[in-house]
Amino acid sequence: MMRGGPAHGLTREAEKAQNVGETLRRLLAYLRPHWLPLLFAGVMVLFNSLAQLVGPWLTGIAVDQFIVQGDRAGLIRTMWLLLGAYVVAMLTRGGQFLATITVGQRVLYTMREELFTHFQALSLRFFDAREAGDLMSRVTNDTDAINRTLNMGLAQFVGNIVFLFGVLVSMSVLNWRLALISMSVLPLMFLSTILFSRRARKAAREAQKKLGEVSAELEENISGVRVVQAFGREQETLHEFRRVNARSRDANVQTQTVTAAFAPTLDIFSTVGIALVLIVGGIMAIQEAVTVGLIITFLSYVRRFFQPVRAIGVLYAQVQTAIASAERIFKLLDEIPEIADAPDALVLDEVAGRVVFDGVTFGYEADAPVLREVSFAAEPGQMIAIVGPTGAGKTTMVNLLMRFYDVEAGRILVDGHDVRDVAVDSLRRQVGMVLQDTFLFADTVLENIRYGRLDATDEEVIAAAEAAGAHDFISRMPDGYATQLGERGASLSQGQRQLLSIARAILANPRLLILDEATSSVDTRTERLIQAALARLMAGRTSIVIAHRLSTIQDADQVLVLCQGRIIERGTHAALLAAEGFYYRLYRSQFGTEGEAVACAESGEALAP
Repeated sequence: MMRGGPAHGLTREAEKAQNVGETLRRLLAYLRPHWLPLLFAGVMVLFNSLAQLVGPWLTGIAVDQFIVQGDRAGLIRTMWLLLGAYVVAMLTRGGQFLATITVGQRVLYTMREELFTHFQALSLRFFDAREAGDLMSRVTNDTDAINRTLNMGLAQFVGNIVFLFGVLVSMSVLNWRLALISMSVLPLMFLSTILFSRRARKAAREAQKKLGEVSAELEENISGVRVVQAFGREQETLHEFRRVNARSRDANVQTQTVTAAFAPTLDIFSTVGIALVLIVGGIMAIQEAVTVGLIITFLSYVRRFFQPVRAIGVLYAQVQTAIASAERIFKLLDEIPEIADAPDALVLDEVAGRVVFDGVTFGYEADAPVLREVSFAAEPGQMIAIVGPTGAGKTTMVNLLMRFYDVEAGRILVDGHDVRDVAVDSLRRQVGMVLQDTFLFADTVLENIRYGRLDATDEEVIAAAEAAGAHDFISRMPDGYATQLGERGASLSQGQRQLLSIARAILANPRLLILDEATSSVDTRTERLIQAALARLMAGRTSIVIAHRLSTIQDADQVLVLCQGRIIERGTHAALLAAEGFYYRLYRSQFGTEGEAVACAESGEALAP
């Protein structure tokens, strides 16, 4: 739900991509705790490279010393050694992949946990300006892209580097002239790698962005499927999804095209290198400058030399996808929480419940205040009602009290303490909220109520449900308190969800209570049930009630009437009726016979009866 524009000075989505070196440094930091399996993988890589290097050398010996000489026994011994080398290569390759896959999964776990933990610390302003589906894509798709690179690329990259070095040494020892000839195409291969990798990183970044848009579109339409079907907008929704999905498809095709074109380019250079060695080596063999066995060994090394060069180039291009994903992840992790505890933040124990708004001014966007110099005091145990037209700032007041946002001017005090000087967790533990749109988790009824206090026993949960008037309908459910609810409790009525929310608040036993239009969407009979439960909940607690139905606030100790972010009237229900101002006209519109719309005295904004 977007209340305004992006956070002031916090949003960095449009900034340039991070420095690649810095991104890689931060990625490598995730590997540091896993040095032991990485060390094991390194040892496996070393033995694997040695085993692969032994093969061509044994082949050359077999040709020059045993096949040419007709030594069958020596040839058989050499073949057994060659088989052993291939077995060692196979086992060590399996070991290195097992180690790197383990590390990759641990890094994936750590990254996702860090992202989820960071989300819990970010303010509502951050989420107001972003789509949930895109955030989900970063936690799932982007971390998975990094994981794939770690799983498949890390072992191959390190192994290829070690093997490449071993091949270079072996070729140089065999014949340095042929080694130089084979390496003559390397500059062209490296230049191609650099050019292709730049295009690949740019294409991969765009592909991951478009994938996030697909996730956002999918999440929004699944959440709003009832609205889509109710208005018969299935075809329009499908058309929009096809459009977003097509953009993602095109971006991925471009990424894959760049990657696919890269490998054949390297193959051309490697083929040229092999041809040069074959021509020059053949001439040298004819001139008897080298033996046939050496040429066979050297050609085998040359083929193996270009394999890791090609693989490194392809892997380097694939790493660009991981870098693009890492940039998106680190942008999220670098978001600074707008709401944070001061170093010397006070931890609130149980409070008496005195709440003071002292000249509070606040706006979701710069130069567009929603509240203007709002001041009032709620004494412990009092019920404060807030009424006014839509957009007057009623919900904003409770958002500031909960410190979902910080005030721009003025201050909010709880028991004399400025909420900005109080530890956020300890402040919110003092407050219970019952909202119009009750959120229930896809869990059992018991666990949804227990969410109010996680250490509560089953007996305490049931007692809270009885106090809220929810026990009877819960008992009639198929599995009672063990009944599994669907997402957001969709199988329950609005009134049932509200009663579970009240039971949750009763279990939490807060000193401050916020009721945000808790009965506005239920029928009269259900409203009476909820009102009885709320009366039990509010007893002895400081309560701030936002209401459209004025019948629910007639017993309030003080009624605040908001208009364009200012309190234009205040007093008891009876006193405001006697004053015959805005509240009086609003009351008559709901309970009188004329049913006219009521205009806010200061702005002329109308509030329908």
